[in-house]
Parts: sequence; structure tokens; C-alpha cells
Amino acid sequence: MRAMKVKDAEILIVPGYTNSGPDHWQTRWEAKLSTARRVEQAEWTKPVREDWTANVAQAVNAAERPVVIVAHSLGVSTVIQAIPQFRKPVAGAFLVAPPDVANPSIRPRHLMTFGPYPRDPLPFPSVVIASRNDPYSTFEVAEDIAAAWGSLFIDAGEAGHLNADSGHGPWPEGSMTFAHFLSRLEPPKLH
Repeated sequence: MRAMKVKDAEILIVPGYTNSGPDHWQTRWEAKLSTARRVEQAEWTKPVREDWTANVAQAVNAAERPVVIVAHSLGVSTVIQAIPQFRKPVAGAFLVAPPDVANPSIRPRHLMTFGPYPRDPLPFPSVVIASRNDPYSTFEVAEDIAAAWGSLFIDAGEAGHLNADSGHGPWPEGSMTFAHFLSRLEPPKLH
């Protein structure tokens, strides 16, 4: 098995609610990784599940190379809900800070329209990284859903929401973890 490299993949950056700003690790990775591109949404502050999932599915289905997804927060929910619309195989998904979209106290409340999560094992290798003090999900909920999906689960410690506001602009640990994850992926067989 040969290790997958950035140039072998189409890396889809899938931000969450309100998009990832200039200091966010997703934006930095997009600038640094030659084959990365962001899945744009028409309404970053008023997410509509059908629109968001359609945009992710369209990006996956238009890819010329094996797809590796890098999703943060509501982007994770979007990716999971979009899987039935994928027509091309995904090599892997790097899923960071999944929110608890089944929690009625989540704010803004319309984020619940992205839940509940399907609990079927994901059809591709995945990593879920969660923090012990994420305001959008308990650690236990993240750990439970990662187990249901068959994802490798990584404990990020007390890291908040793993975004620029919690001090994760550069996020070198995330970058190293992603490089390791990528190196273990096998390009899927394209039909």
C-alpha cells in the first residue's frame, strides 16, 4: 500500500456555522494544502440542511481525484447527512468538533435541523476529534457517535470548540494528526 499524499487527493474543507474566518485552522490549511478547496455555502449564518448537504455532495461528486473531507463543527453534521447523495467514493474524512445536533438547548436552535445523526458505520475511514469542554457537545456524545460511525476517536483535551476563538488558529497538533491520517489512506477504487 502506498501512502496517500496531498497531491493525490482533492481535499474538501467543510466549515461550520458562520464559516471559518481568516485565523481559523481550516482557512490556514486551505491556503497551505495545494489541492484543498472550500465548500461554499450561500447562507453561512442561516444554514439550511438541504442546501448545505447538496453543496457538499456536489463538491464530492465533481471531484477529479479521491476526496478527503476536512469538516469542522456543523460541517461535520453536513457531511454525515450528505453521504446518501455521494456518487463518488470518499477516501476518508477528518471530522473535528461535531456538535450535538440532537440537544434541544443548542443555539442557534435551527442547528437541530441537521440532526439527529445517522448511527450507521461510515462508508470510509474517518477520525473524530473532540474536546472535553466543547460548548456545542459533551465529550460523551462525541465519543458515542464516533463509536457508532466506526471512527478513530481522538481526545483533544480541554480545547474548547477547536476553532480560532479557542486558540486553534495554527493548530499544529491537528495538522500532524491530519498528515498521519492521510498517509494511512488508500485511494478508493473509482468506478
